[in-house]
Amino acid sequence: MSLAEQFHTEELHPIDIVEHIAEHHDWDFDRVADDQIAMAVEGQWRTYSITLAWSAFDETLRLICTFEMEPPEDKLPGIYDVLNRANDMCWSGAFTYWNEQRLMVYRYGLVLAGGQMAGPEQIDRLIAAAVTSAERFYPAFQLVAWGDQSAEESMQVAMAEAYGRA
Repeated sequence: MSLAEQFHTEELHPIDIVEHIAEHHDWDFDRVADDQIAMAVEGQWRTYSITLAWSAFDETLRLICTFEMEPPEDKLPGIYDVLNRANDMCWSGAFTYWNEQRLMVYRYGLVLAGGQMAGPEQIDRLIAAAVTSAERFYPAFQLVAWGDQSAEESMQVAMAEAYGRA
């Protein structure tokens, strides 16, 4: 059964849909508030912390995907360079580095103006895109931070998205 078939036609709160998706995938999650949910999603490289929050005022579903990264201070210029390069390759969402919290962050805001509703497949895809982007660029971030490679060299491992299985 598809995710959409599991919902009735009445309007659902976007975070209710996210909670159902988390249950469907058997992800650990915490309903932080009526308008916010936090969950842990296992990737190939690491577990990602994903928070989705609904702002009724802005009519926006905001996704934040984070993972710890503590590069040496002298590597930060390279980190910012590789972030810019990664963002040039992202069609939606963008990376940033929160130095104070020592977190790499992927952010995306889904605007649902005019009372529009996001469907479960759309929200599931939003989460999947965040994890896919983090997985795609994680090795490049690591190579700059710890492998003594330039941003340009490190991006060679993230040149194309992988599809299918080996």
